[in-house]
Amino acid sequence: MLNFGFFSGSKKKKEGSEKGLEKGLEKTRESVFKKLTRAVAGKTKIDEDVLDNLEEALINSDVGVNTTIRIIDKISARVARDKYLGTDELNVILREEIVSLLGNEEDSAGGDFVVPAANRPWIIMVVGVNGVGKTTTIGKLAHQFKMSGNTVIIGAADTYRAAAIEQLEIWAERVGVDIIKQKHGSDPASVAYDTLSSAKARNADVVLVDTAGRLHNKASLMNELTKIKKVMSKVIPDAPHEVLLILDGSTGQNAFEQARQFTDATEVTSMALTKLDGTAKGGVVLGISDQFKIPVKYIGVGEKPDDLLVFNKNKFVESLFT
Repeated sequence: MLNFGFFSGSKKKKEGSEKGLEKGLEKTRESVFKKLTRAVAGKTKIDEDVLDNLEEALINSDVGVNTTIRIIDKISARVARDKYLGTDELNVILREEIVSLLGNEEDSAGGDFVVPAANRPWIIMVVGVNGVGKTTTIGKLAHQFKMSGNTVIIGAADTYRAAAIEQLEIWAERVGVDIIKQKHGSDPASVAYDTLSSAKARNADVVLVDTAGRLHNKASLMNELTKIKKVMSKVIPDAPHEVLLILDGSTGQNAFEQARQFTDATEVTSMALTKLDGTAKGGVVLGISDQFKIPVKYIGVGEKPDDLLVFNKNKFVESLFT
């Protein structure tokens, strides 16, 4: 019987974030396993049929067409070079080639929930459409940064939606950080100005500024975000230090389109993929990271404050193929 390496071996005990990552990717892993199993069924050698089946499996796992083609081309090149690669070696090759596609940056874009000593307060402007988990992610970020010893302030600059302000207040109270807000309908740039002024006066370490989750018009979005940035820079010259795009990983290919529209509209510097624990579409992380060349910095794998993890490409790929 063919011993396909994806499925052999006992599960090692893992702690902390590694355990959370493995559990959070369970649905994706099971889905990928089934598709890859069918791709090599009855085969002992990596031939054209295996590559065609593998290509279909990766696309159906929401890795994305362009990224899938790059992976298949790399595997084809290795097969042509090494001649007699068997399907039992495919798991190792896939891991290596996928990791290589995820950029030359450090294993994670942030290393941990730490901020550079020379850039305090560290200003993060958070963008993303409504419903992707933006407010929840801000709350989780506030918790994680606080647990790392940082003083955190949240700015509720999504003033178009009263519920956004209320939800941020709940999170701020829950994790024990301060929040700067104004009434519903206030100028978002004014809230950003007050937030940074307060952070500067209090010697805060991290500032998380929420923004409106609307994408009905790119020009309108660009104008609003540009205004917020300009006002921020009046308080702290190099702010914001980071523009974090929140995407819902459970939407699969729709997340690609949102990433495309936001990266066209503003200068996104990092991304967070949420709701990966409830979906089999976790392969979207690989495609988005590869296609947009913007580091995926965080992934959400649950509802608890600790369920926002720093993205580590090696651990992520390992968890998919454990």
